[in-house]
Amino acid sequence: MPKASLIRELVCSRRTIHDFKPEAVPEDLILQAIELARWAPNHRLTEPWRFYLLGPETAEAIARLNAERVAERRGAQAGDAKLRRWRQIPGWLVLTCLTPPDPDQEREDYAACCCAVQNFCLFLWSHGIGVKWTTGDVTREPRFFKLLNIDPSEESLVGLFWYGYPAVVPQIKRRPVSEITCWRP
Repeated sequence: MPKASLIRELVCSRRTIHDFKPEAVPEDLILQAIELARWAPNHRLTEPWRFYLLGPETAEAIARLNAERVAERRGAQAGDAKLRRWRQIPGWLVLTCLTPPDPDQEREDYAACCCAVQNFCLFLWSHGIGVKWTTGDVTREPRFFKLLNIDPSEESLVGLFWYGYPAVVPQIKRRPVSEITCWRP
């Protein structure tokens, strides 16, 4: 298959995965994905990304923190259900963006991190591994940053990422290009 066709197939078939099989993803593949992520375009070569691979202890602490927050809003039963669901996620990663000294660079660096995410996701997808990118409520909780030993004045969250082998691959459609493209003379 020509390279362009391979790229098209990866980009068009990749999906956000919500349900994962229980088996763990080899650490080697995650490190390879990070290796490719870091080749994302980044203005002035700032390389603003920081990847945090979370082990079972930290993942459990985040799952408990989230369950606590859900229980506060929706009751103990909802919190328990959320905890059970999050405990089934086989792989966890957090991506942050360094806070630049120049405020004008901040948007550039965040955009670079988003490009890194796409590289990361596409590489994993090419190996049959799905990813879910979340910036849910728990990621804005100050205790989340403490659990990760991250100083929020020095790094901002790009996302919490779950990864694993998909149990289900959702089917979706996109709007036609003609509906999202505007031509200007």
